[in-house]
Amino acid sequence: MAATVLSIVAATPAVADTSVESRHRWRPHLAFPGETRGELALQFALEQMGKPYEYGGNGPDSYDCSGLTQQAWGAVGVWIPRTSQDQADAGTGVPLSQVRPGDLVIFYADASHVGIYAGDGMVVVAPHEGAFIRLEPIAWMPVYAVRRPG
Repeated sequence: MAATVLSIVAATPAVADTSVESRHRWRPHLAFPGETRGELALQFALEQMGKPYEYGGNGPDSYDCSGLTQQAWGAVGVWIPRTSQDQADAGTGVPLSQVRPGDLVIFYADASHVGIYAGDGMVVVAPHEGAFIRLEPIAWMPVYAVRRPG
């Protein structure tokens, strides 16, 4: 039986094009068999690491927390709302014990911050003014909810 190629598309950098102007252009790739949309959204978020936080930032040069998560899921064809408060109601609720890479991790009871679970107890976050997108332990802020878009 012939192998099936998935049609999920994610954003990845062009390997051969390394000019400054091209670093923020993204080219799609086909998902590997078994690769989930959450893993692809995580890949997009990881590739934004080092970019600055900017309040209201929605890419491609800077992001705020919910702009990063919205664009990461949008890169795999899943629309989620723009704000962390609205993202706290998006998708399906998941117990923290069942969190998977790509899940949205909502912080604080007022849902004022959001990141993307990266695995091994780490979350990709756009933390605050003056900081850059980075990995932080999931326990760096109080977890309010975990949501699985798509």
